[in-house]
Amino acid sequence: MAGPLTGVRVLEFAGSAPTAFVGTVLSGLGADVVRVDRAPGTVGDVRPPENPLSRGRRSVALDLKSPEGIERALALAEHADILVEGFRPGVADRLGIGPEAVHARNPRLVYGRLSGWGGEGEWAGRAAHDLAVLALTGALDTDPATGAPVPPPTAYLSSFAGGANAHVHGLLAALHERERSGRGQVVDTALADGAALIATLIHQWRAVPGNHTVTDAPHYSFYAAADGLHLAVAAIEPRLYQNLLEQLGLTEEAALPDRVDAAAWPELRALIAARFATRDRAHWVKLFDAVDAGVAPVLTAEEAAQHHQLAARGAFVEVGDTVQPAPASRFDRTPADAPGRAPLPGEHTDEVLAEWSQVSR
Repeated sequence: MAGPLTGVRVLEFAGSAPTAFVGTVLSGLGADVVRVDRAPGTVGDVRPPENPLSRGRRSVALDLKSPEGIERALALAEHADILVEGFRPGVADRLGIGPEAVHARNPRLVYGRLSGWGGEGEWAGRAAHDLAVLALTGALDTDPATGAPVPPPTAYLSSFAGGANAHVHGLLAALHERERSGRGQVVDTALADGAALIATLIHQWRAVPGNHTVTDAPHYSFYAAADGLHLAVAAIEPRLYQNLLEQLGLTEEAALPDRVDAAAWPELRALIAARFATRDRAHWVKLFDAVDAGVAPVLTAEEAAQHHQLAARGAFVEVGDTVQPAPASRFDRTPADAPGRAPLPGEHTDEVLAEWSQVSR
């Protein structure tokens, strides 16, 4: 492959869709991405060739529950520049492919961990589906007429999540390539390019029919509590759904509709909504905080900064007199300083002109 990351070897452990997207992005920049899949005969999903979240890489099948499979994975890591895994915190270490084991074989490797809630906090090991993450972080918008949560403002999907993020990884890739060629180049990114790229999951749904979530599903939606405040329910996995029903007291419901039957969704939604409407949000928050059911309160930006899980991660920082989102990635060897305040226009003119004029390139 050609691209600014030509020559960079990436070892990707198959798992979550976000991790797969990282592999797709790096592959698109020219990296040699090798995905470690489950060994034939083990339980796992089948990825058709037209799946955009699987494109542009090669696949190696290993049984990571066997000593032989772990040894082969470590041997691959010896020759990689980047390793990407999206297991729940602690899983890679238990398997024997965590940072300590890998860096013992390859100290230069960049080890990337991508998880739902991070490695700290009481929710570290929980499932983290999109709806719950958006709810807890204060990223959802509110319908002015009803006060109900609605999908986040679409502006940042194209401009921030799409265009700006795509531009950042393009710039970093070009910076890497400069070390090889000694030359700079133009990195041209359009918001439309980035928006199309982050829609990869939608295209995956088309490639793998039925493999998606929709907010009209009763197990993946919002519900109002008795005080008018809302909770997000993202109980996709059967285990989460069973926990949801148990906490709501619906397991004994004789005629509980089957959630697989979309025709029964209105009836099932009504049953779940009626239960949530019996108590205030605070009651449900306390109840579901003790069990992994894919349920999270829909918080405002101010409330989000106070939530124990986000506080454990340091997801928000104080800059001057305001609370703001912190930088996202954490670095174990070279942690960054806390963000500084925004400068006044021209505040550092003389300082920078004098400083940079002395820098030799």
